[in-house]
Amino acid sequence: MTDANRYQRIIERIFLDYYKDGAEEVQFDRDDIRRVARKLRIQLPKNLGDIIYTFRYRSSLPKAIRSRAPKGKEWVILPAGPGRYRFVGRTLTQIAPNEALAETKIPDATPGLIEMYALTDEQALLAKLRYNRLIDVFSGVTCCSLQSHLRTTVPGMGQVETDELYVGVDRKGAHYILPVQAKGGNDRLSIVQIEQDLALCQAKFSALICRPIAAQFVQHDLIALFEFEEGDRGVALCRENHYRLVAPEELSPEDLKNYRDRLPEK
Repeated sequence: MTDANRYQRIIERIFLDYYKDGAEEVQFDRDDIRRVARKLRIQLPKNLGDIIYTFRYRSSLPKAIRSRAPKGKEWVILPAGPGRYRFVGRTLTQIAPNEALAETKIPDATPGLIEMYALTDEQALLAKLRYNRLIDVFSGVTCCSLQSHLRTTVPGMGQVETDELYVGVDRKGAHYILPVQAKGGNDRLSIVQIEQDLALCQAKFSALICRPIAAQFVQHDLIALFEFEEGDRGVALCRENHYRLVAPEELSPEDLKNYRDRLPEK
């Protein structure tokens, strides 16, 4: 039995054990994973959290779960305290790169050793962001990486994790905190992750200006960056840019002229 099949059978059984007709929320415990695996005689992975991660960011929930979502909504899995989770019916916005968006060429400063030995898409993406100063370029703020893979507890949410935290300062001296969600391969970006980043920054860095950012490989050398803001209707995408990493000789005088003539961003 593949991991996908094992995970689907476990998460579906947990959901159906607690679901009641018309429910907008279904809570369960981490221990339910073990209980259901024993009941179904399924061997568990060493990392139980991989089951939750898979259905939060990587794969669709089984049809038996999706079909019971409230009208006009989809189920998402959110933390609900230590060792607890909840399915919540949400009007969900998945974030995908706009294929029609113009590209900006950036001379690739990624060290060759990183290109040779980066083990995962996510780690490769974070490295490319760092070595090419793409967070600085995108945000217009001078940024430094503060911490990778910060995992902490947020009141009312439980444990949350962000892929990387940057701190920055602008020309006026204002300080920023920029949480970055990086996704490569088949992983998906969602507004839920950005909401968690906002909550993390409010809990741990309330004195700083929070600018949540997400990054996604479009191609090996093409990176989409997204910025979000929180408004009256919740979290919304406010900006998206695409950066293509190229050898210096691939950046032509015509490219530079086009960039000079671009309209300023609002």
